[in-house]
Amino acid sequence: MSNEATMPEDPIRRQDLVRPEHLKEAPVPPLPSVQGLDDAQASTTFSHYRTGLSNHRTQLSEHRTQLSEFRTDLSRYRTKLSTHRTEMSKRRTGMSFQRTRLSAERTLMSVLRTSLSLISFGFTIFQFFGKLQESKLIERAHAARNFGTILVVLGTLMLLVGIVYHIQFMRGLRGTRDLMIRDGNIHGQSTFPVSYTLVVAFLVLLLGLFAVGSMMFRIGPLG
Repeated sequence: MSNEATMPEDPIRRQDLVRPEHLKEAPVPPLPSVQGLDDAQASTTFSHYRTGLSNHRTQLSEHRTQLSEFRTDLSRYRTKLSTHRTEMSKRRTGMSFQRTRLSAERTLMSVLRTSLSLISFGFTIFQFFGKLQESKLIERAHAARNFGTILVVLGTLMLLVGIVYHIQFMRGLRGTRDLMIRDGNIHGQSTFPVSYTLVVAFLVLLLGLFAVGSMMFRIGPLG
């Protein structure tokens, strides 16, 4: 069951953002002339003029309010997009750690295959020429058997170096991932499982050590 954080739905959608129409330019009411009018008539005339100015300012204010609301909605929509982009970036970063981990697993598998080939091929050469020498089919097999021993030692050392490099790399990757989780840069909901490739690599390393011991010192289960 996923425990991924879900963001609240924002009611603002792109199609809902409609910019207010441009306000048609209306001229300011002209200043009335009160010549020849008495005080009462002049006061009434100026009162009507002030009412016209007030209506003009109200119209401008309403348009500014509409523009402000549009800018607010647009800002909220952009914030929503930015939040989604940040969320996707976090998830892509988290997945990149998993891809990097799998890449390290594949690298270790490549080292494991090469080492196993060297160990098995070298041990086969060692045993084959040893049996030929025991059967008196050939007199000397030291060069071939030494070559087989070198291949087994080389494969074992190669696998040992690959295991050490893999452990160091994974420790650094886990440390970086934990740091980014604490900083909130990624969610870190998926875990790094136990590396079965590393377990198999350890087993093959033991096999290589047993093979080297049996070939050089005649000890171990392969001796």
